[in-house]
Amino acid sequence: MSRQPDLVIANATVVNSSGRRNAHILVQDGLITQLLDASEAVPAAARTIDAAGRLVVPGGVDGHCHVAQVTGRFRTLDDYRTTSTAALWGGTTTIIDFGIPRDAQETPLAAALHKKELATESRCDVALHGAVINWDETVPWQLEQLAAEGVRSVKMYTTNRGTTMADGDTILKVMREMVRLDGLTYIHAEHDPIIADCTEQHAQDGRIGITHLHRTRPELAEEISVKETLAMAEYTGAPVYFVHQSTPGAVDLVTEARARGLDAFSETCPHYVTLDDSVYSSAFPEWFACCPPMRDAKTVAALKERLASGAIHTMSSDHSCYDLSQKRERTDDVRAMPHGLPGVETRMPVTFTAMTSAGASVEDFVEAFSAAPARINAVPGKGSIAEGFDADLVVFDPAEERVVDGAALHMGTDFSPFDGKALTGWPAVVVSNGRVVLDGEGFHDPGAAGRFIPRNGFRQHQATPAVPAHAAAL
Repeated sequence: MSRQPDLVIANATVVNSSGRRNAHILVQDGLITQLLDASEAVPAAARTIDAAGRLVVPGGVDGHCHVAQVTGRFRTLDDYRTTSTAALWGGTTTIIDFGIPRDAQETPLAAALHKKELATESRCDVALHGAVINWDETVPWQLEQLAAEGVRSVKMYTTNRGTTMADGDTILKVMREMVRLDGLTYIHAEHDPIIADCTEQHAQDGRIGITHLHRTRPELAEEISVKETLAMAEYTGAPVYFVHQSTPGAVDLVTEARARGLDAFSETCPHYVTLDDSVYSSAFPEWFACCPPMRDAKTVAALKERLASGAIHTMSSDHSCYDLSQKRERTDDVRAMPHGLPGVETRMPVTFTAMTSAGASVEDFVEAFSAAPARINAVPGKGSIAEGFDADLVVFDPAEERVVDGAALHMGTDFSPFDGKALTGWPAVVVSNGRVVLDGEGFHDPGAAGRFIPRNGFRQHQATPAVPAHAAAL
């Protein structure tokens, strides 16, 4: 006789990206073992949570986080314990971090393995992207080793000369290797010569402080870089994923490439569909130092329309945990400031509010918040409430509204770019790997229970049913 479930989420309106149904969700040993029609009696379980009147969606997958990131002389103030805790508070149960070399002496393989070791303190599940800055004869072997570790994507920057920038030769050669290894190329797309020249022109004119950030990195720089990168992807046959797209023109270039048959994907971030460049004339412009910068209100509205329509595939936080003392060291010169915003905890309500206000359905929200990040990044067991998948679940009331209080969040910093904004779609219950980590009584620290998740090959994962290997054991 089989034992009773560890957990039942009863009377749930289960919402996946493909549709919804009323069901009881049965959980055992960290997995979803059954979806029982809600017309059936609620089965006995070690714990039962009644979700009547609320929605249950898959735990969020944040495909773009920077944890304990070192860039130049700045280091983000978080660690895996802090960021993973904040992720769970915000309904995200899997984060994907980057192993970016700190300097010329650290190799791509060493950077990723270092992050994998740090991730042993994580409260939620973790996957990793690699990163390449400079090409040498060891890079193919290093990428093979990363693939064997389950790190199946590599990020490269087309800007930030002297620190993280990869030149065109490096990008093209890495793309070839990622095709060979069935991987995914991640790109931060901003045209460096345009950025460098525009920034220098502003510096010569004395307009280089934070209030001028949005003028130093024009939309054209992003769109030209996307166009060039798509040409290299088409030439090599490499699947390519563009991080934090901030303009509708950049998204449209990806849409056009997909129509030609390219495996190309667009990501945006909550701040690009919520905040516009008027923030740089606000009382605290340093709160919004990020690259690309916020765009004008018309651009923001057009970008949000593309998110709601599905032209943008994923919503990631681009979480970077600096505090205001770091931000305020050099507000006089954007070249010397740390860029990046804390956002892993607020990704769910900002995304839900932005998308539904633009006419998107809850199913559309689930696609951008969880399903597409898991599918595109080939993360097994994530992104769906289905038998055999990991029991990563979020219960929430879509009508519940809260006002963001940056001081009350858990990201390890002292501000939020969304402070004071009224948002809907906050998590009430969060289940991670079958453990209830957030409920009406507060947060229940699971300890260092997060797992490192090796990812599948990109084309392998897209071509086969998205059922995790461990489902066969059920």
